[in-house]
Amino acid sequence: MIRLRLAARTGYGAPMTDQIPFWRRKTLQEMTKAEWESLCDGCGKCCLIKLVDEDSGEVDYTDVVCHLLDTDTCRCTNYKKRNQLVPSCVILSVDTLEHLPWMPTTCAYRLLHEGKDLAWWHPLVSGDRNTVHAAAASVRHRVIPENLVEDEDLEDHIVDWPK
Repeated sequence: MIRLRLAARTGYGAPMTDQIPFWRRKTLQEMTKAEWESLCDGCGKCCLIKLVDEDSGEVDYTDVVCHLLDTDTCRCTNYKKRNQLVPSCVILSVDTLEHLPWMPTTCAYRLLHEGKDLAWWHPLVSGDRNTVHAAAASVRHRVIPENLVEDEDLEDHIVDWPK
């Protein structure tokens, strides 16, 4: 009798060894820059324009996205200079994560911060960058670039699907 052992896949196609994946064995603070960056699932939800009620602090998501977001790939078109080009763009870090309750509940950074695991469709789990789109967990084909919407019309674009 021959036993075959199937290896699960992690990373972007890297075969999984008996070692526990980095996101399960390291804290967010212990991760390298590359590991931290790889946590982004490419959903684009953090790039949605959000409206915050000044009195209650309640956050409403819109289907309007930052003009730098490529709405097909759900990736920033100028990631390195995003904060210079869009000063209101929040640079996510271990320190800022604690103060960003509006981060989507599916966000890997938020999930790990809350002691949860990554979703099955996350590219580090599935080994495929497209599962986030196949699982309808991204903003692909659901959003409008901000340069096509007037500020006074943003309330007309409030949606509940990112939550």
